[in-house]
Amino acid sequence: MGDGMNYAPRAAKNEVVQRGAFLVGVIGLDHGHIYGMCQSLQDAGAIIDSVYDPDPAKVETFRERFPEVKVARSKEEVLDNDAIHMVASAAIPSDRGPLGLETHAAGKHYMSDKAPFTTREQLAAARASVAERNLRWGVCYSERVQNESGVFAGQLIEQGAIGRVLQVIGLGPHRLQAHNRPEWFFQREKYGGILIDIGSHQIEQFLYYSGAESARVVHAKVGNLAHPEYPELEDFGDASLVADNGSSNYFRVDWFAPDGLSTWGDGRTVILGTEGYIELRKYVDVAYKQQENTVILVDSRGEHRFECTGQVGFPYFGEFILDCVNGTNLAMPQEHTFRAAELCIDAQEQAMVIARGERGE
Repeated sequence: MGDGMNYAPRAAKNEVVQRGAFLVGVIGLDHGHIYGMCQSLQDAGAIIDSVYDPDPAKVETFRERFPEVKVARSKEEVLDNDAIHMVASAAIPSDRGPLGLETHAAGKHYMSDKAPFTTREQLAAARASVAERNLRWGVCYSERVQNESGVFAGQLIEQGAIGRVLQVIGLGPHRLQAHNRPEWFFQREKYGGILIDIGSHQIEQFLYYSGAESARVVHAKVGNLAHPEYPELEDFGDASLVADNGSSNYFRVDWFAPDGLSTWGDGRTVILGTEGYIELRKYVDVAYKQQENTVILVDSRGEHRFECTGQVGFPYFGEFILDCVNGTNLAMPQEHTFRAAELCIDAQEQAMVIARGERGE
């Protein structure tokens, strides 16, 4: 896979509802993550009922993957359909929050691709909508919930494999392939900035693996270091955070994955605990195996390697469906979903802007 925009991992089916019991409408096909989202929802038992996007070409491409889906003539046709329980969207990032409000106003649950919001005002409105309507607002933070090594690492931590988590380091390089990117990708107002966009994965993982409820941003940087032809693109960003439980985090995200890499990005996570550490080689084990989902655990008993593909699945999607149906809180606490997004906005707003060749003070 050359670029992460169209990366759509799949795990084994695990249907949690009877066929026809949970229908999903799709609005907004601007990002290729919608394919993985819908496939995972379908594998969990949902019916992908109908789709709307103003671009007919995107709709036809979507129907090639989901041939049974009905084509809606407008987003209102999806929102007004009483048979639909939830709307899924990978619209332009700046449109995801407003669409979620429309979805809630129509009495339906909502799941968007990351990042869910580009402004603090959108986040505040979403929080208010959830409180008022008691509907779910999900976010597909795919680098954890759609990555079997990421899921397995969480299970190891829950079992106490490395003791208390002290620090999480996340590396999220991506291949740019600018010629394949849509116009909005290079418009800061629409994608929100690199710490909001791909930084959202890293901050959500930190909160989850550390078991923290909240955190504060200590320092952040962003910059366009090598792409002056796209002046609104941020091709590099990093940040440091400290959680309310004392755990710390550093992450780096960038658009510098080299062409010689066998996949779209060498995403890695290192989780340090009081009794060991875990390393995730999520998408490739460089110069060794072109293999995803490798987990390395080092503890008091030795060194352990786990190949997780096909072993643990993507439970988030089935759990989210059950949360919508039963009013439970299995998949991801609602405040966790929102707090991760809020910290991305914090980091983006606080970020120092660096430039090519800058020496600092």
